[in-house]
Amino acid sequence: MITTWRATAERALIVAGLFLSFFVLPHEIISDAMVRYLALAELVEWHKVSPMAYSFIGPLFSAPLYLAGKLAMTPDWWCARFNTTVLAAGLLVMWLMTRGRIDAGLRRKFFLVLLAASMFPNHLRGYFTEVFSSVMVAVGLWAVRLGRPGLGWSAVTLGVANMPATLLGLTLATIRHVWDTRRLRHLLVIALTVALWLLESWMRRGHPTWTGYQGNHGPRTVLPYSGLTGFSYPLFFGLLSVFLSFGKGLLFFAPGLLLMPREWMSDELNGVHRLWLWFLAGMILVYASWWAWFGGWFWGPRFFLFACFPASLAIAVRLHQVDRLPVSAVATTLSVLTLSAWVGLSGAGFDQSDLIHSCTTELEFLCWYVPEFSALWYPFVTNWRPGTNAFVMMGYCGGVYLWLAAPLMRALVTKATPHLMRVVRDNASAGWRF
Repeated sequence: MITTWRATAERALIVAGLFLSFFVLPHEIISDAMVRYLALAELVEWHKVSPMAYSFIGPLFSAPLYLAGKLAMTPDWWCARFNTTVLAAGLLVMWLMTRGRIDAGLRRKFFLVLLAASMFPNHLRGYFTEVFSSVMVAVGLWAVRLGRPGLGWSAVTLGVANMPATLLGLTLATIRHVWDTRRLRHLLVIALTVALWLLESWMRRGHPTWTGYQGNHGPRTVLPYSGLTGFSYPLFFGLLSVFLSFGKGLLFFAPGLLLMPREWMSDELNGVHRLWLWFLAGMILVYASWWAWFGGWFWGPRFFLFACFPASLAIAVRLHQVDRLPVSAVATTLSVLTLSAWVGLSGAGFDQSDLIHSCTTELEFLCWYVPEFSALWYPFVTNWRPGTNAFVMMGYCGGVYLWLAAPLMRALVTKATPHLMRVVRDNASAGWRF
């Protein structure tokens, strides 16, 4: 009876999260997302294909929403919610694929962590391209692992072609899958993805190798490698920044990557988690040396939204196996979940608040490296307050955190109490003197 009640409550929380993300979460189309939106508008309204530097694959999938804006609301209102629609569709496909394959309780916890305790609440606010690519690749690799290579590789190909810098991630994940299955035919997906990327460049820009990024660079600042083009940032410094910077570091924004849940995973889940990590590793190696590794003026590590999938799965596995965890693992999981929940809550509510007044073009690096200017910690410094809708989303994220953390807190008290009593008893008889 209790299990049924919990399942019903968790399903309701998932549905509520998607509803709030679509109708309540603040949405806007800004920066290069506006470039993508205008390119879509140009295609729909004037039947012209934009030569913009960014891939047109993701925006093309949002065309039905743009057309819906002709009937109700406005095209930009619908397109601003495209990423929420993509995530909802991805979760639905995952649910359908894994019915009877993994425990339903584990799946629900995984979805809840993604919706409320990851970087997704912030990324769903806009029309940027990372959500489409991340969801397509994550769902696709899972489908491949489940023995559905046609569906899986098709989704992965679209996701990677939409973000060509993730090609190394695809290569590493594919090689790993080939090693596991001993089937060389899977390598064809790399060639097909490259072909799709080159074909799009040829059709939109007139030449397959014209990416639109030639000569692209940032402003010259006091940082020694600023103002350079392409992959000019030293890999060593890039890796340090990608993992450890206070405003962009994965260890702060996707702390679930620190967990090692393998011993509590089934072989199938372990295989999926491993493919996701290989893909993420390839992404990191590429973006760490790019001059714009930080992702421009954006909350958190923009390019590495995909990290939410392996990180959230690791947290969910620990949550699902809480009764089997030793006390140290329970404490670690609770700490990681708490930080991850703050990532979701602050991203949904605060975004970058009023940081733009401090981190100007020449001082933007303050938001990357200095703790008190990090988008994650700045809410503790500023007096800026989010709007009502943002507060509602923060309440949802906080409520989901309490729901997920309650079993951990209960287990921590239950398992730690005997240890504490033993320590007190041993020291009480140790002959204390003044």
